[in-house]
Amino acid sequence: MGVDVCWDPAATQPPARRAAFRSMTAVTAGDKAAWLELFADDAVVEDPIGPSMFDEEGKGHHGHDGISAFWDKTIANVDRFQFTIRDSHAAGDEVANVGTITTYLPGGYRVDTDGVFVYRVREDGLIVSMRAFWETERAMATARKADE
Repeated sequence: MGVDVCWDPAATQPPARRAAFRSMTAVTAGDKAAWLELFADDAVVEDPIGPSMFDEEGKGHHGHDGISAFWDKTIANVDRFQFTIRDSHAAGDEVANVGTITTYLPGGYRVDTDGVFVYRVREDGLIVSMRAFWETERAMATARKADE
């Protein structure tokens, strides 16, 4: 997996934006352990928010065990990720990133997921919540061969 996250690491960034960057970097590197270390013990991941194929009840993935299981069910099954963040709005202890996550899937397919990805951190910089606003049907409509 290549690193496809673009950001200006030399610029001073708010803590939530730094955490989001570290999260995307760990995902593109396929480094589950590094990714889990970014989350507080009681963190919640909602990706996407609400009921989905990844979370039938729509209550999110809680704590390191739940977030680890989410990785195994979703992230681990992708060949490569590319994050394109077109805009980022930091306020208080949160950041809302607007962009596209391109996933390259086994069998030579890719899917573009447009969304708003919101991270909230606590004082020590650990992520306490990651909420992803995106639409499954809209993302699946972009499925195509990777070379198209």
